[in-house]
Amino acid sequence: MTQETNINDIQAPIANAPPEVRSIVEQVLQAEKDKLYMKSPWNINDDILKIIKEVVQ
Repeated sequence: MTQETNINDIQAPIANAPPEVRSIVEQVLQAEKDKLYMKSPWNINDDILKIIKEVVQ
């Protein structure tokens, strides 16, 4: 099994997910990346909740 196959296996649930779920995942990943520099990423839970509420509405 190659590394490319492993990456495809990992990304398969996201790639096959409905657009709304994919949007939530992408936005949450971006929010987490934006807070990586912080020792304690404050308000990340609030950010994730806001993202979910926006997509669900």
